[in-house]
Amino acid sequence: MKFRLLLWAMGWLMARASRQNPAFQQQLVDRDLVFQLQTLDGKVARHFVVKDMRIRSRSGTVPQPAFAIAFKDAAFGFETLQAKNKQLAFMQGIQDKTIQIKGNPALVIWFQGLTKYLKPKKPKSA
Repeated sequence: MKFRLLLWAMGWLMARASRQNPAFQQQLVDRDLVFQLQTLDGKVARHFVVKDMRIRSRSGTVPQPAFAIAFKDAAFGFETLQAKNKQLAFMQGIQDKTIQIKGNPALVIWFQGLTKYLKPKKPKSA
């Protein structure tokens, strides 16, 4: 359940950033694709549509995503996406085959770059 909620929240945050954050919008220029995050068994899945410099997300899978990241199970997916060092967690998961990437690996790197814009802003110190 936590993984499903996390994927929904990521979709909501990316949709908001695609409307309000100019730096995030720059990452979407000339991008027209669909990608998805899911469990290996496909029971928990969410796809994200990038079109016209906007992102929207829907539950479920699509037949031909540009790339898909599949985690061994929902608990592992949640842990990986919440890890302090996400890059290291992803690399270890790929090596251990607990994370499978289908499609264009360059787009996976692009997606990982997008996630830095989803962190909450730190309050300015007085």
